[in-house]
Amino acid sequence: MKTAEQYKKLTISEFTKAAEVYETDHAGIYEMCKEDYPYIEEELSHIKYHDLLDCGCGTGPMISLLHEKDSSKHYVGLDLTPRMIEVARSKKLAGTEWIVGDCENLPFDDESFDVIICTNSFHHYPNPQKFFDSVKRVLRPDGRLVLQDYTAPKAILWLMNHTEMPLANLIGHGDVGAYSLTQMQEFCNKSGLQIEKLEAAKKFRMHLVARK
Repeated sequence: MKTAEQYKKLTISEFTKAAEVYETDHAGIYEMCKEDYPYIEEELSHIKYHDLLDCGCGTGPMISLLHEKDSSKHYVGLDLTPRMIEVARSKKLAGTEWIVGDCENLPFDDESFDVIICTNSFHHYPNPQKFFDSVKRVLRPDGRLVLQDYTAPKAILWLMNHTEMPLANLIGHGDVGAYSLTQMQEFCNKSGLQIEKLEAAKKFRMHLVARK
């Protein structure tokens, strides 16, 4: 079992390398992330917001899509890996901020955002409850968290957490853990967020919408 800092160092190392190809047709395993953008867009279409935070934004593909459709909103991308943020900043998207920071300790004032999104990043967080607590703090009243990540039936989830992810660590990936729907509900309950949607989807995906 690695420490939180060891996992974070692995993640930074992994995505420093991935930053150069993250949004190209040569992104390898990261190309699967593109399949989840429509889900996020669909959920956001039902939410009124101006200030949006993307946790674990990478090089900013999700914000880029949102900005292309509506550049009047204020977008903030946060990522632990400096190189990811450097690439995102090079896009020079108006009204958008790119910040290096830890999603378990969001570097923002209380009640700063109307909505927080998190896509394929949560399984890299060694202290998941800290993320939910931090989200609760920086969301405005009635604000939403829209999160997509991995889940699976109990037996497969065990294999993911005890075999697949430890092997991934050995080859330089910063994966920490995938969670059941029950565990996600517990994270929300402890932080005080109210679940509006929590479901398992195809390809071992989990969809969560929670409200402050």
